[in-house]
Amino acid sequence: MINDSKFVVERVQTGVRMEKRILKVLKGFAEYHDMTLGDLLEGIVLHAFDGKTPFRAESLGRIRELKKFYGLDLDSRASHQLVESRRRSAQSGAGKTGVRTVTKKPRADKTPVKTK
Repeated sequence: MINDSKFVVERVQTGVRMEKRILKVLKGFAEYHDMTLGDLLEGIVLHAFDGKTPFRAESLGRIRELKKFYGLDLDSRASHQLVESRRRSAQSGAGKTGVRTVTKKPRADKTPVKTK
């Protein structure tokens, strides 16, 4: 029996940081299946929450190909062991406290506001 149920959800935009090559593999896999990255991630998470694997053998083969193409040599043993590269940390402006300073540029369609 085919379940044609639809679930109405509210989606939000997120600014998640992720290892660069993992993201490339995920985007490549989503593109291969003609789906959005968000849809792919939702599916992976929902399967994981149920204790199920989100991928069949064919998909795992495609993921292996994408990992090789993008030079991703990490596997589940690397989970919770990833640290930010020094180059990225320096670029982000993070100091000893780990707090990043963000400077907003005025939008082109807005007149800059002067502060005292």
